[in-house]
Amino acid sequence: MPGFLTSSCPAPPPADLAPAPPPDPESLAYSLTLPAALRSPAIVRTTTRTVLRAHGLAELTDAAVQVAGELASCACRSAPNAEVYVSLRYRQNALRVIFYDGHPRHTHPRLAEACDARRRADLRVLACVVKACGGDWGVGDAREPGGGTRMWAVLPREGARAYAAAES
Repeated sequence: MPGFLTSSCPAPPPADLAPAPPPDPESLAYSLTLPAALRSPAIVRTTTRTVLRAHGLAELTDAAVQVAGELASCACRSAPNAEVYVSLRYRQNALRVIFYDGHPRHTHPRLAEACDARRRADLRVLACVVKACGGDWGVGDAREPGGGTRMWAVLPREGARAYAAAES
């Protein structure tokens, strides 16, 4: 018919299809590559908060947002290149937050110790939060091609829940 537009877009799905169920905790698996910039820790905190809420893990928010922000800040300060990588995973009743930055691990023992001491000092708040949650954290060689440094924290669900209750 003249004057009518036609579309080659497919028809919408039938109305009787039920919406997909919300994500469950065990399906939480996200990875981001971010610029090593001042704004990136805020992006990581916001993303962590949103992801936890979407997966029904809002009770982990207080501890997880603090830990993710601390790791992001340290990674962005340490990265000699323009990017850092973050991974958020929930497995075996614990949230795992992992950061990779391009700062190579030093081969000279004194340089390696000085660099690790600086990172540990930068992560004092993280260490306190992780300890209060009964979790674990560390710094080591990246397991990715190209090397760099891997920083990680594990927050058990019950410990992070207790941390949030104690902070209230």
